[in-house]
Amino acid sequence: MTSKTKAGKVLVTIKEYLLITLGLLLYTLAWAIFLLPNNLVGGGITGLGSVIQYSTGFNVAYSYIIINAILVLIAMKVLGTGFGAKTIYALIATALFLRFLPGLIPQDFVHEFTEENGKLMCVIFAGAMVGMGIALTFTQGGSTGGTDIIALIITKFYRVSPGTVMLVLDFIIIGSALLIPNSAPFSDKLLVVLYGYVLTGVTNYTLDLILNGKRQSVQLFIFTDHYDVLTDRICNEIHRGVTLLESQGGYSHNRGKLVVVIVKRTETSNILRLIKDVDPDAFVSIGNVTEVYGKGFEAMKKS
Repeated sequence: MTSKTKAGKVLVTIKEYLLITLGLLLYTLAWAIFLLPNNLVGGGITGLGSVIQYSTGFNVAYSYIIINAILVLIAMKVLGTGFGAKTIYALIATALFLRFLPGLIPQDFVHEFTEENGKLMCVIFAGAMVGMGIALTFTQGGSTGGTDIIALIITKFYRVSPGTVMLVLDFIIIGSALLIPNSAPFSDKLLVVLYGYVLTGVTNYTLDLILNGKRQSVQLFIFTDHYDVLTDRICNEIHRGVTLLESQGGYSHNRGKLVVVIVKRTETSNILRLIKDVDPDAFVSIGNVTEVYGKGFEAMKKS
């Protein structure tokens, strides 16, 4: 491996960790600004930690790292596998952010964004931020740990999907807010639980929107007389593979090549601009495709 290749890999790794850090920062800012000041709860280990904090005063950061450390140790014992450095980094970074961020944010700023906008708006803003933070962390190979570790352990012994396990756990964690020992009437506690379920819905919607949007691809069928030039430019400028198929016009009976290429949806405008530059008279058909596997797309999953 050359020094240039090593330097490139180091830069890629640094970029991944920076993006994971940004995702975790979004995640914890949502808690520090919108949720914890309003005594609101959510799912996952952070949600469980918030319930513990409201009940006992024990800081959510400490319960977060303690519970996750226990879960990681159990998972390593039960599943027989370790967890990547990115997941360990994410757990530690999240705990540190949860511990110190609330004290760094001016209370006037928090007051302006929470009490004046109402709890429902806080839940919506927080759900979007949490979803974006988790999605950004996932796309870089990181994980916030927590209930997904529990899901892996349970699904090892029982035929149930991890998503179902995580949904049930979140339902239970949020519902446990009804048991917080304080003087608030039952109706207020029930409202906190309902807000928690709204938070979970917004978070999951945002997470799916970002992750699925990133995976969406399109397939282009391009009819052009300049297929040779177009093929070279797609390969060299868009960096996508191209397939050429023998074609014949049904009306004109002219023979030629049909250019077939699959690209990410986000690359569509670039390739259309390139096609127009090569052949403004090209005929192009675009269709949505799902689950594209191979180089440059998703890795093939084992059954």
